[in-house]
Amino acid sequence: MQRLPARSPLVRRLSQTVAVLPIYQGSVLADAPPTFTEVGLRYTQYTEDALSDDKVLFGSKDRYDINITQLWIEAPVGASWSVALDVQNDYQTGASPWFVGTTSEGNPGVIMSGASIQDNRVEVGVTTRYFWADGNAGFNVIHSDEDDYEAVAWSMDAAWNTNRNTRTWTASASSSHDTVEPTQEKIPVFIDKEKLDTHSLYFGVSQILSRTAIVKVGLSYTYSEGFLSDPYKLRDARPEAHHRYTLATGLRQHFVPLDGSLHADYRYYSDDWGSQSHTVSLGWVQQWDRHTLNPYLRYYSQGQADFFSPVADFTSAYYSDDYRLSSFGALTAGLRWTVEVGDWTAEAQLERYVSDHGWSTFAGESAPGLVDFWRGTIGIIWRFD
Repeated sequence: MQRLPARSPLVRRLSQTVAVLPIYQGSVLADAPPTFTEVGLRYTQYTEDALSDDKVLFGSKDRYDINITQLWIEAPVGASWSVALDVQNDYQTGASPWFVGTTSEGNPGVIMSGASIQDNRVEVGVTTRYFWADGNAGFNVIHSDEDDYEAVAWSMDAAWNTNRNTRTWTASASSSHDTVEPTQEKIPVFIDKEKLDTHSLYFGVSQILSRTAIVKVGLSYTYSEGFLSDPYKLRDARPEAHHRYTLATGLRQHFVPLDGSLHADYRYYSDDWGSQSHTVSLGWVQQWDRHTLNPYLRYYSQGQADFFSPVADFTSAYYSDDYRLSSFGALTAGLRWTVEVGDWTAEAQLERYVSDHGWSTFAGESAPGLVDFWRGTIGIIWRFD
């Protein structure tokens, strides 16, 4: 589970799923700055399925459509440094669940916000990285601004090699300082301005097992303090502190006769809101000539938070009917393709995500607002001296 900010959890979740197998991001970085400049442009279209008639009591059945454009440039600076600039623009429209009501038969159903939500987010990040013989270290600053949410974040990371360069240790720390200022539209909100701070630590190690195999294990801890509720829901009251823990492990096995690699990953998540989750990912990376093809599958299973209920509870201190805090399972199937032509690389990716309460390995109540979506991405990268 991720931090749940005011209106843009979908954008943030989408931004975090650009990598097919994300637990390996930043795990094995080269110990020399790039020898070329890289410029990239990527466009992503994210579309949620409409809710079925039996799950909507009132309002639009349509949900979010999000268009994301990303532009980045990375270049070497001198003999030991690199610098990168990333710019991302997200535009989203659609409707979201306002609250969960009940039918005359007592079944839960969603009251939707209406197709009135429009939001634009611009994020700018700068990263500088220093390289030495046995490792590297980087520092990143990001500013994100949208109609009702502003965030300023920084992160630093380091990786160093030991045991004759067969083992790589990785550590990172990050901090985000956010301001929530919800806008008054058709949905009444009951706050003017709130703050949220989030801090994270990560430590991991990757080990070369043989000429064709690498294994990795990583631990992370994240602490959030401040306004963690959703102001766009009729009643949503969550604790003002959130502790989260993850354990992630993965294997990369290359098969020389096939010129392909198996990617297998597992992540366990737990928090102090009573939720747990398991994530299992399997992927295959096939290379031939200038092409790379990467099909992948991912299974996710989550247990609900202690204060989740699909029917409003006005007696407890904390309560939420947010489907993201419910018990559910999800399957993701995707395919990513890249081709290199000279100094240019083109990429395309298509992903399908479906979720269901019955697919969870945890007990809990069903939420009527679970989401299914399609995500498609195209991009082009140019590298030059």
